[in-house]
Amino acid sequence: MFENLEQALQFIADNGVSMLDFKMVDLEGRWRHVTLPASRLNEDLMHYGIGFDGSNYGYAPVENSDMVFIPDLSTAALDPFTDTSVLSMTGDVMIIATPNNRPFDQYPRNVLKRATDYMKQIGVADTMIAGPEFEFHIFDSIRFKNDPHYSMLDIGCDEGYWSTEEVGDGDQIPKKRGYHADIPQDRHFDLRNEMCELLENWGVKVKYHHHEVGSPAQEEIETEMGEVNSMADATMVVKYIVKNTARKWDKCATFMPKPVYGEAGNGMHVHIILKKDGKPVFYSDNGYGNLSKTALYFIGGLLKHAPSLCAITNPSTNSFKRLVAGYEAPVTIGYAMANRSAVVRIPAYAKSPDSKRFELRNPDATCNPYYAYAAILMAGLDGIVNQIDPAYHNWGPFDCNLFELPDVQKAKIDALPTNLEDALKALQNDCDYLKAGGVFPERLLKTWINFKQKELSSLSGIPTPAEFEHYFAL
Repeated sequence: MFENLEQALQFIADNGVSMLDFKMVDLEGRWRHVTLPASRLNEDLMHYGIGFDGSNYGYAPVENSDMVFIPDLSTAALDPFTDTSVLSMTGDVMIIATPNNRPFDQYPRNVLKRATDYMKQIGVADTMIAGPEFEFHIFDSIRFKNDPHYSMLDIGCDEGYWSTEEVGDGDQIPKKRGYHADIPQDRHFDLRNEMCELLENWGVKVKYHHHEVGSPAQEEIETEMGEVNSMADATMVVKYIVKNTARKWDKCATFMPKPVYGEAGNGMHVHIILKKDGKPVFYSDNGYGNLSKTALYFIGGLLKHAPSLCAITNPSTNSFKRLVAGYEAPVTIGYAMANRSAVVRIPAYAKSPDSKRFELRNPDATCNPYYAYAAILMAGLDGIVNQIDPAYHNWGPFDCNLFELPDVQKAKIDALPTNLEDALKALQNDCDYLKAGGVFPERLLKTWINFKQKELSSLSGIPTPAEFEHYFAL
């Protein structure tokens, strides 16, 4: 929003801003914040930052847990959800050191910056353009309980197909029939409009929004593509605005990959473009889908490392309840033109050199977006450096519905992991590409794997009502 401190101070004075809110990112990708009077913004704060204890953010222990947050004025925006006038911004985290503070190497924004620096260093491109698609659900209420003696889940959703008797207005959407549903069935049209207006006001450009496939209020907002570091910040903004706008309307929003059994899940498909000196790297007149060799090698890297990528782009046990056949979510490792059953899809409508791209369809929004975008870039760069040809490895192109192939043919195609445990094992065995150029520190990867293994162990030990249904009478 601001190019310099003078602009920020003038805006604060002109708009009666009383507080500054600094947003920091923890290991899992949640925003945390610390707030101070707007009068504190000065040259010293911009240079020395504000100190905080980073030991509770989930990162690997460092020799000194005292950290410094340096605000990034370009990310500033007025928070629309506060009673007082609050200027919100994210920024960078440094380790306090002598003689000079240094960037905290595990901090998500710093990892993504190193990934884009590495891209420039090897000369492949100087800009990665990313375009995430955000799918989510809006529920009227959510109740859950997990006591040793009592488990329950109750999703309240007037739009859901199961609510015809309770609501009694006849406008519920049939199961898996919600794609582009119109009002009155689309009950949250005005709510999504407000979300999009707030995103635009924050500086996040919206491409469009609509109702998604899922009957119980599954929604999608797609933003315009942008430089990947900015889009990681924008991803955090989208989640913040979606959740808080829903709360303002007495609703609750979730980006959980699979909140409703038997319905479509929520992905975060990522469209990818590389440019060098302002020119597209991925276009060719005579390549498959008008993709260049460089683009195909990038795809080859994504597909080679897809199992280990899933540990970062799909880092929840719930993620793999979405990655099942029959719901337009990928389960096999392959690429194709205009084929939503492939993990890498080349949109047929993107024909011009500047728009030529592909999308990675497995990620979901339980990821830390900075780590996820950095890992996606590093996998693709590894494919370019090592000239990994996806066709040579039998990863496509698959110009057919992969879900409908005979079992004999399916068995010949590599598959994505079916659970978080297998994804974490893949990451343990395949992480060198992430460490290239010092992008992902080894202790960050170890911390991530250990953290997720503990989470997996905890969740896998909890009996579920479905298990009682299947096994109680045996």
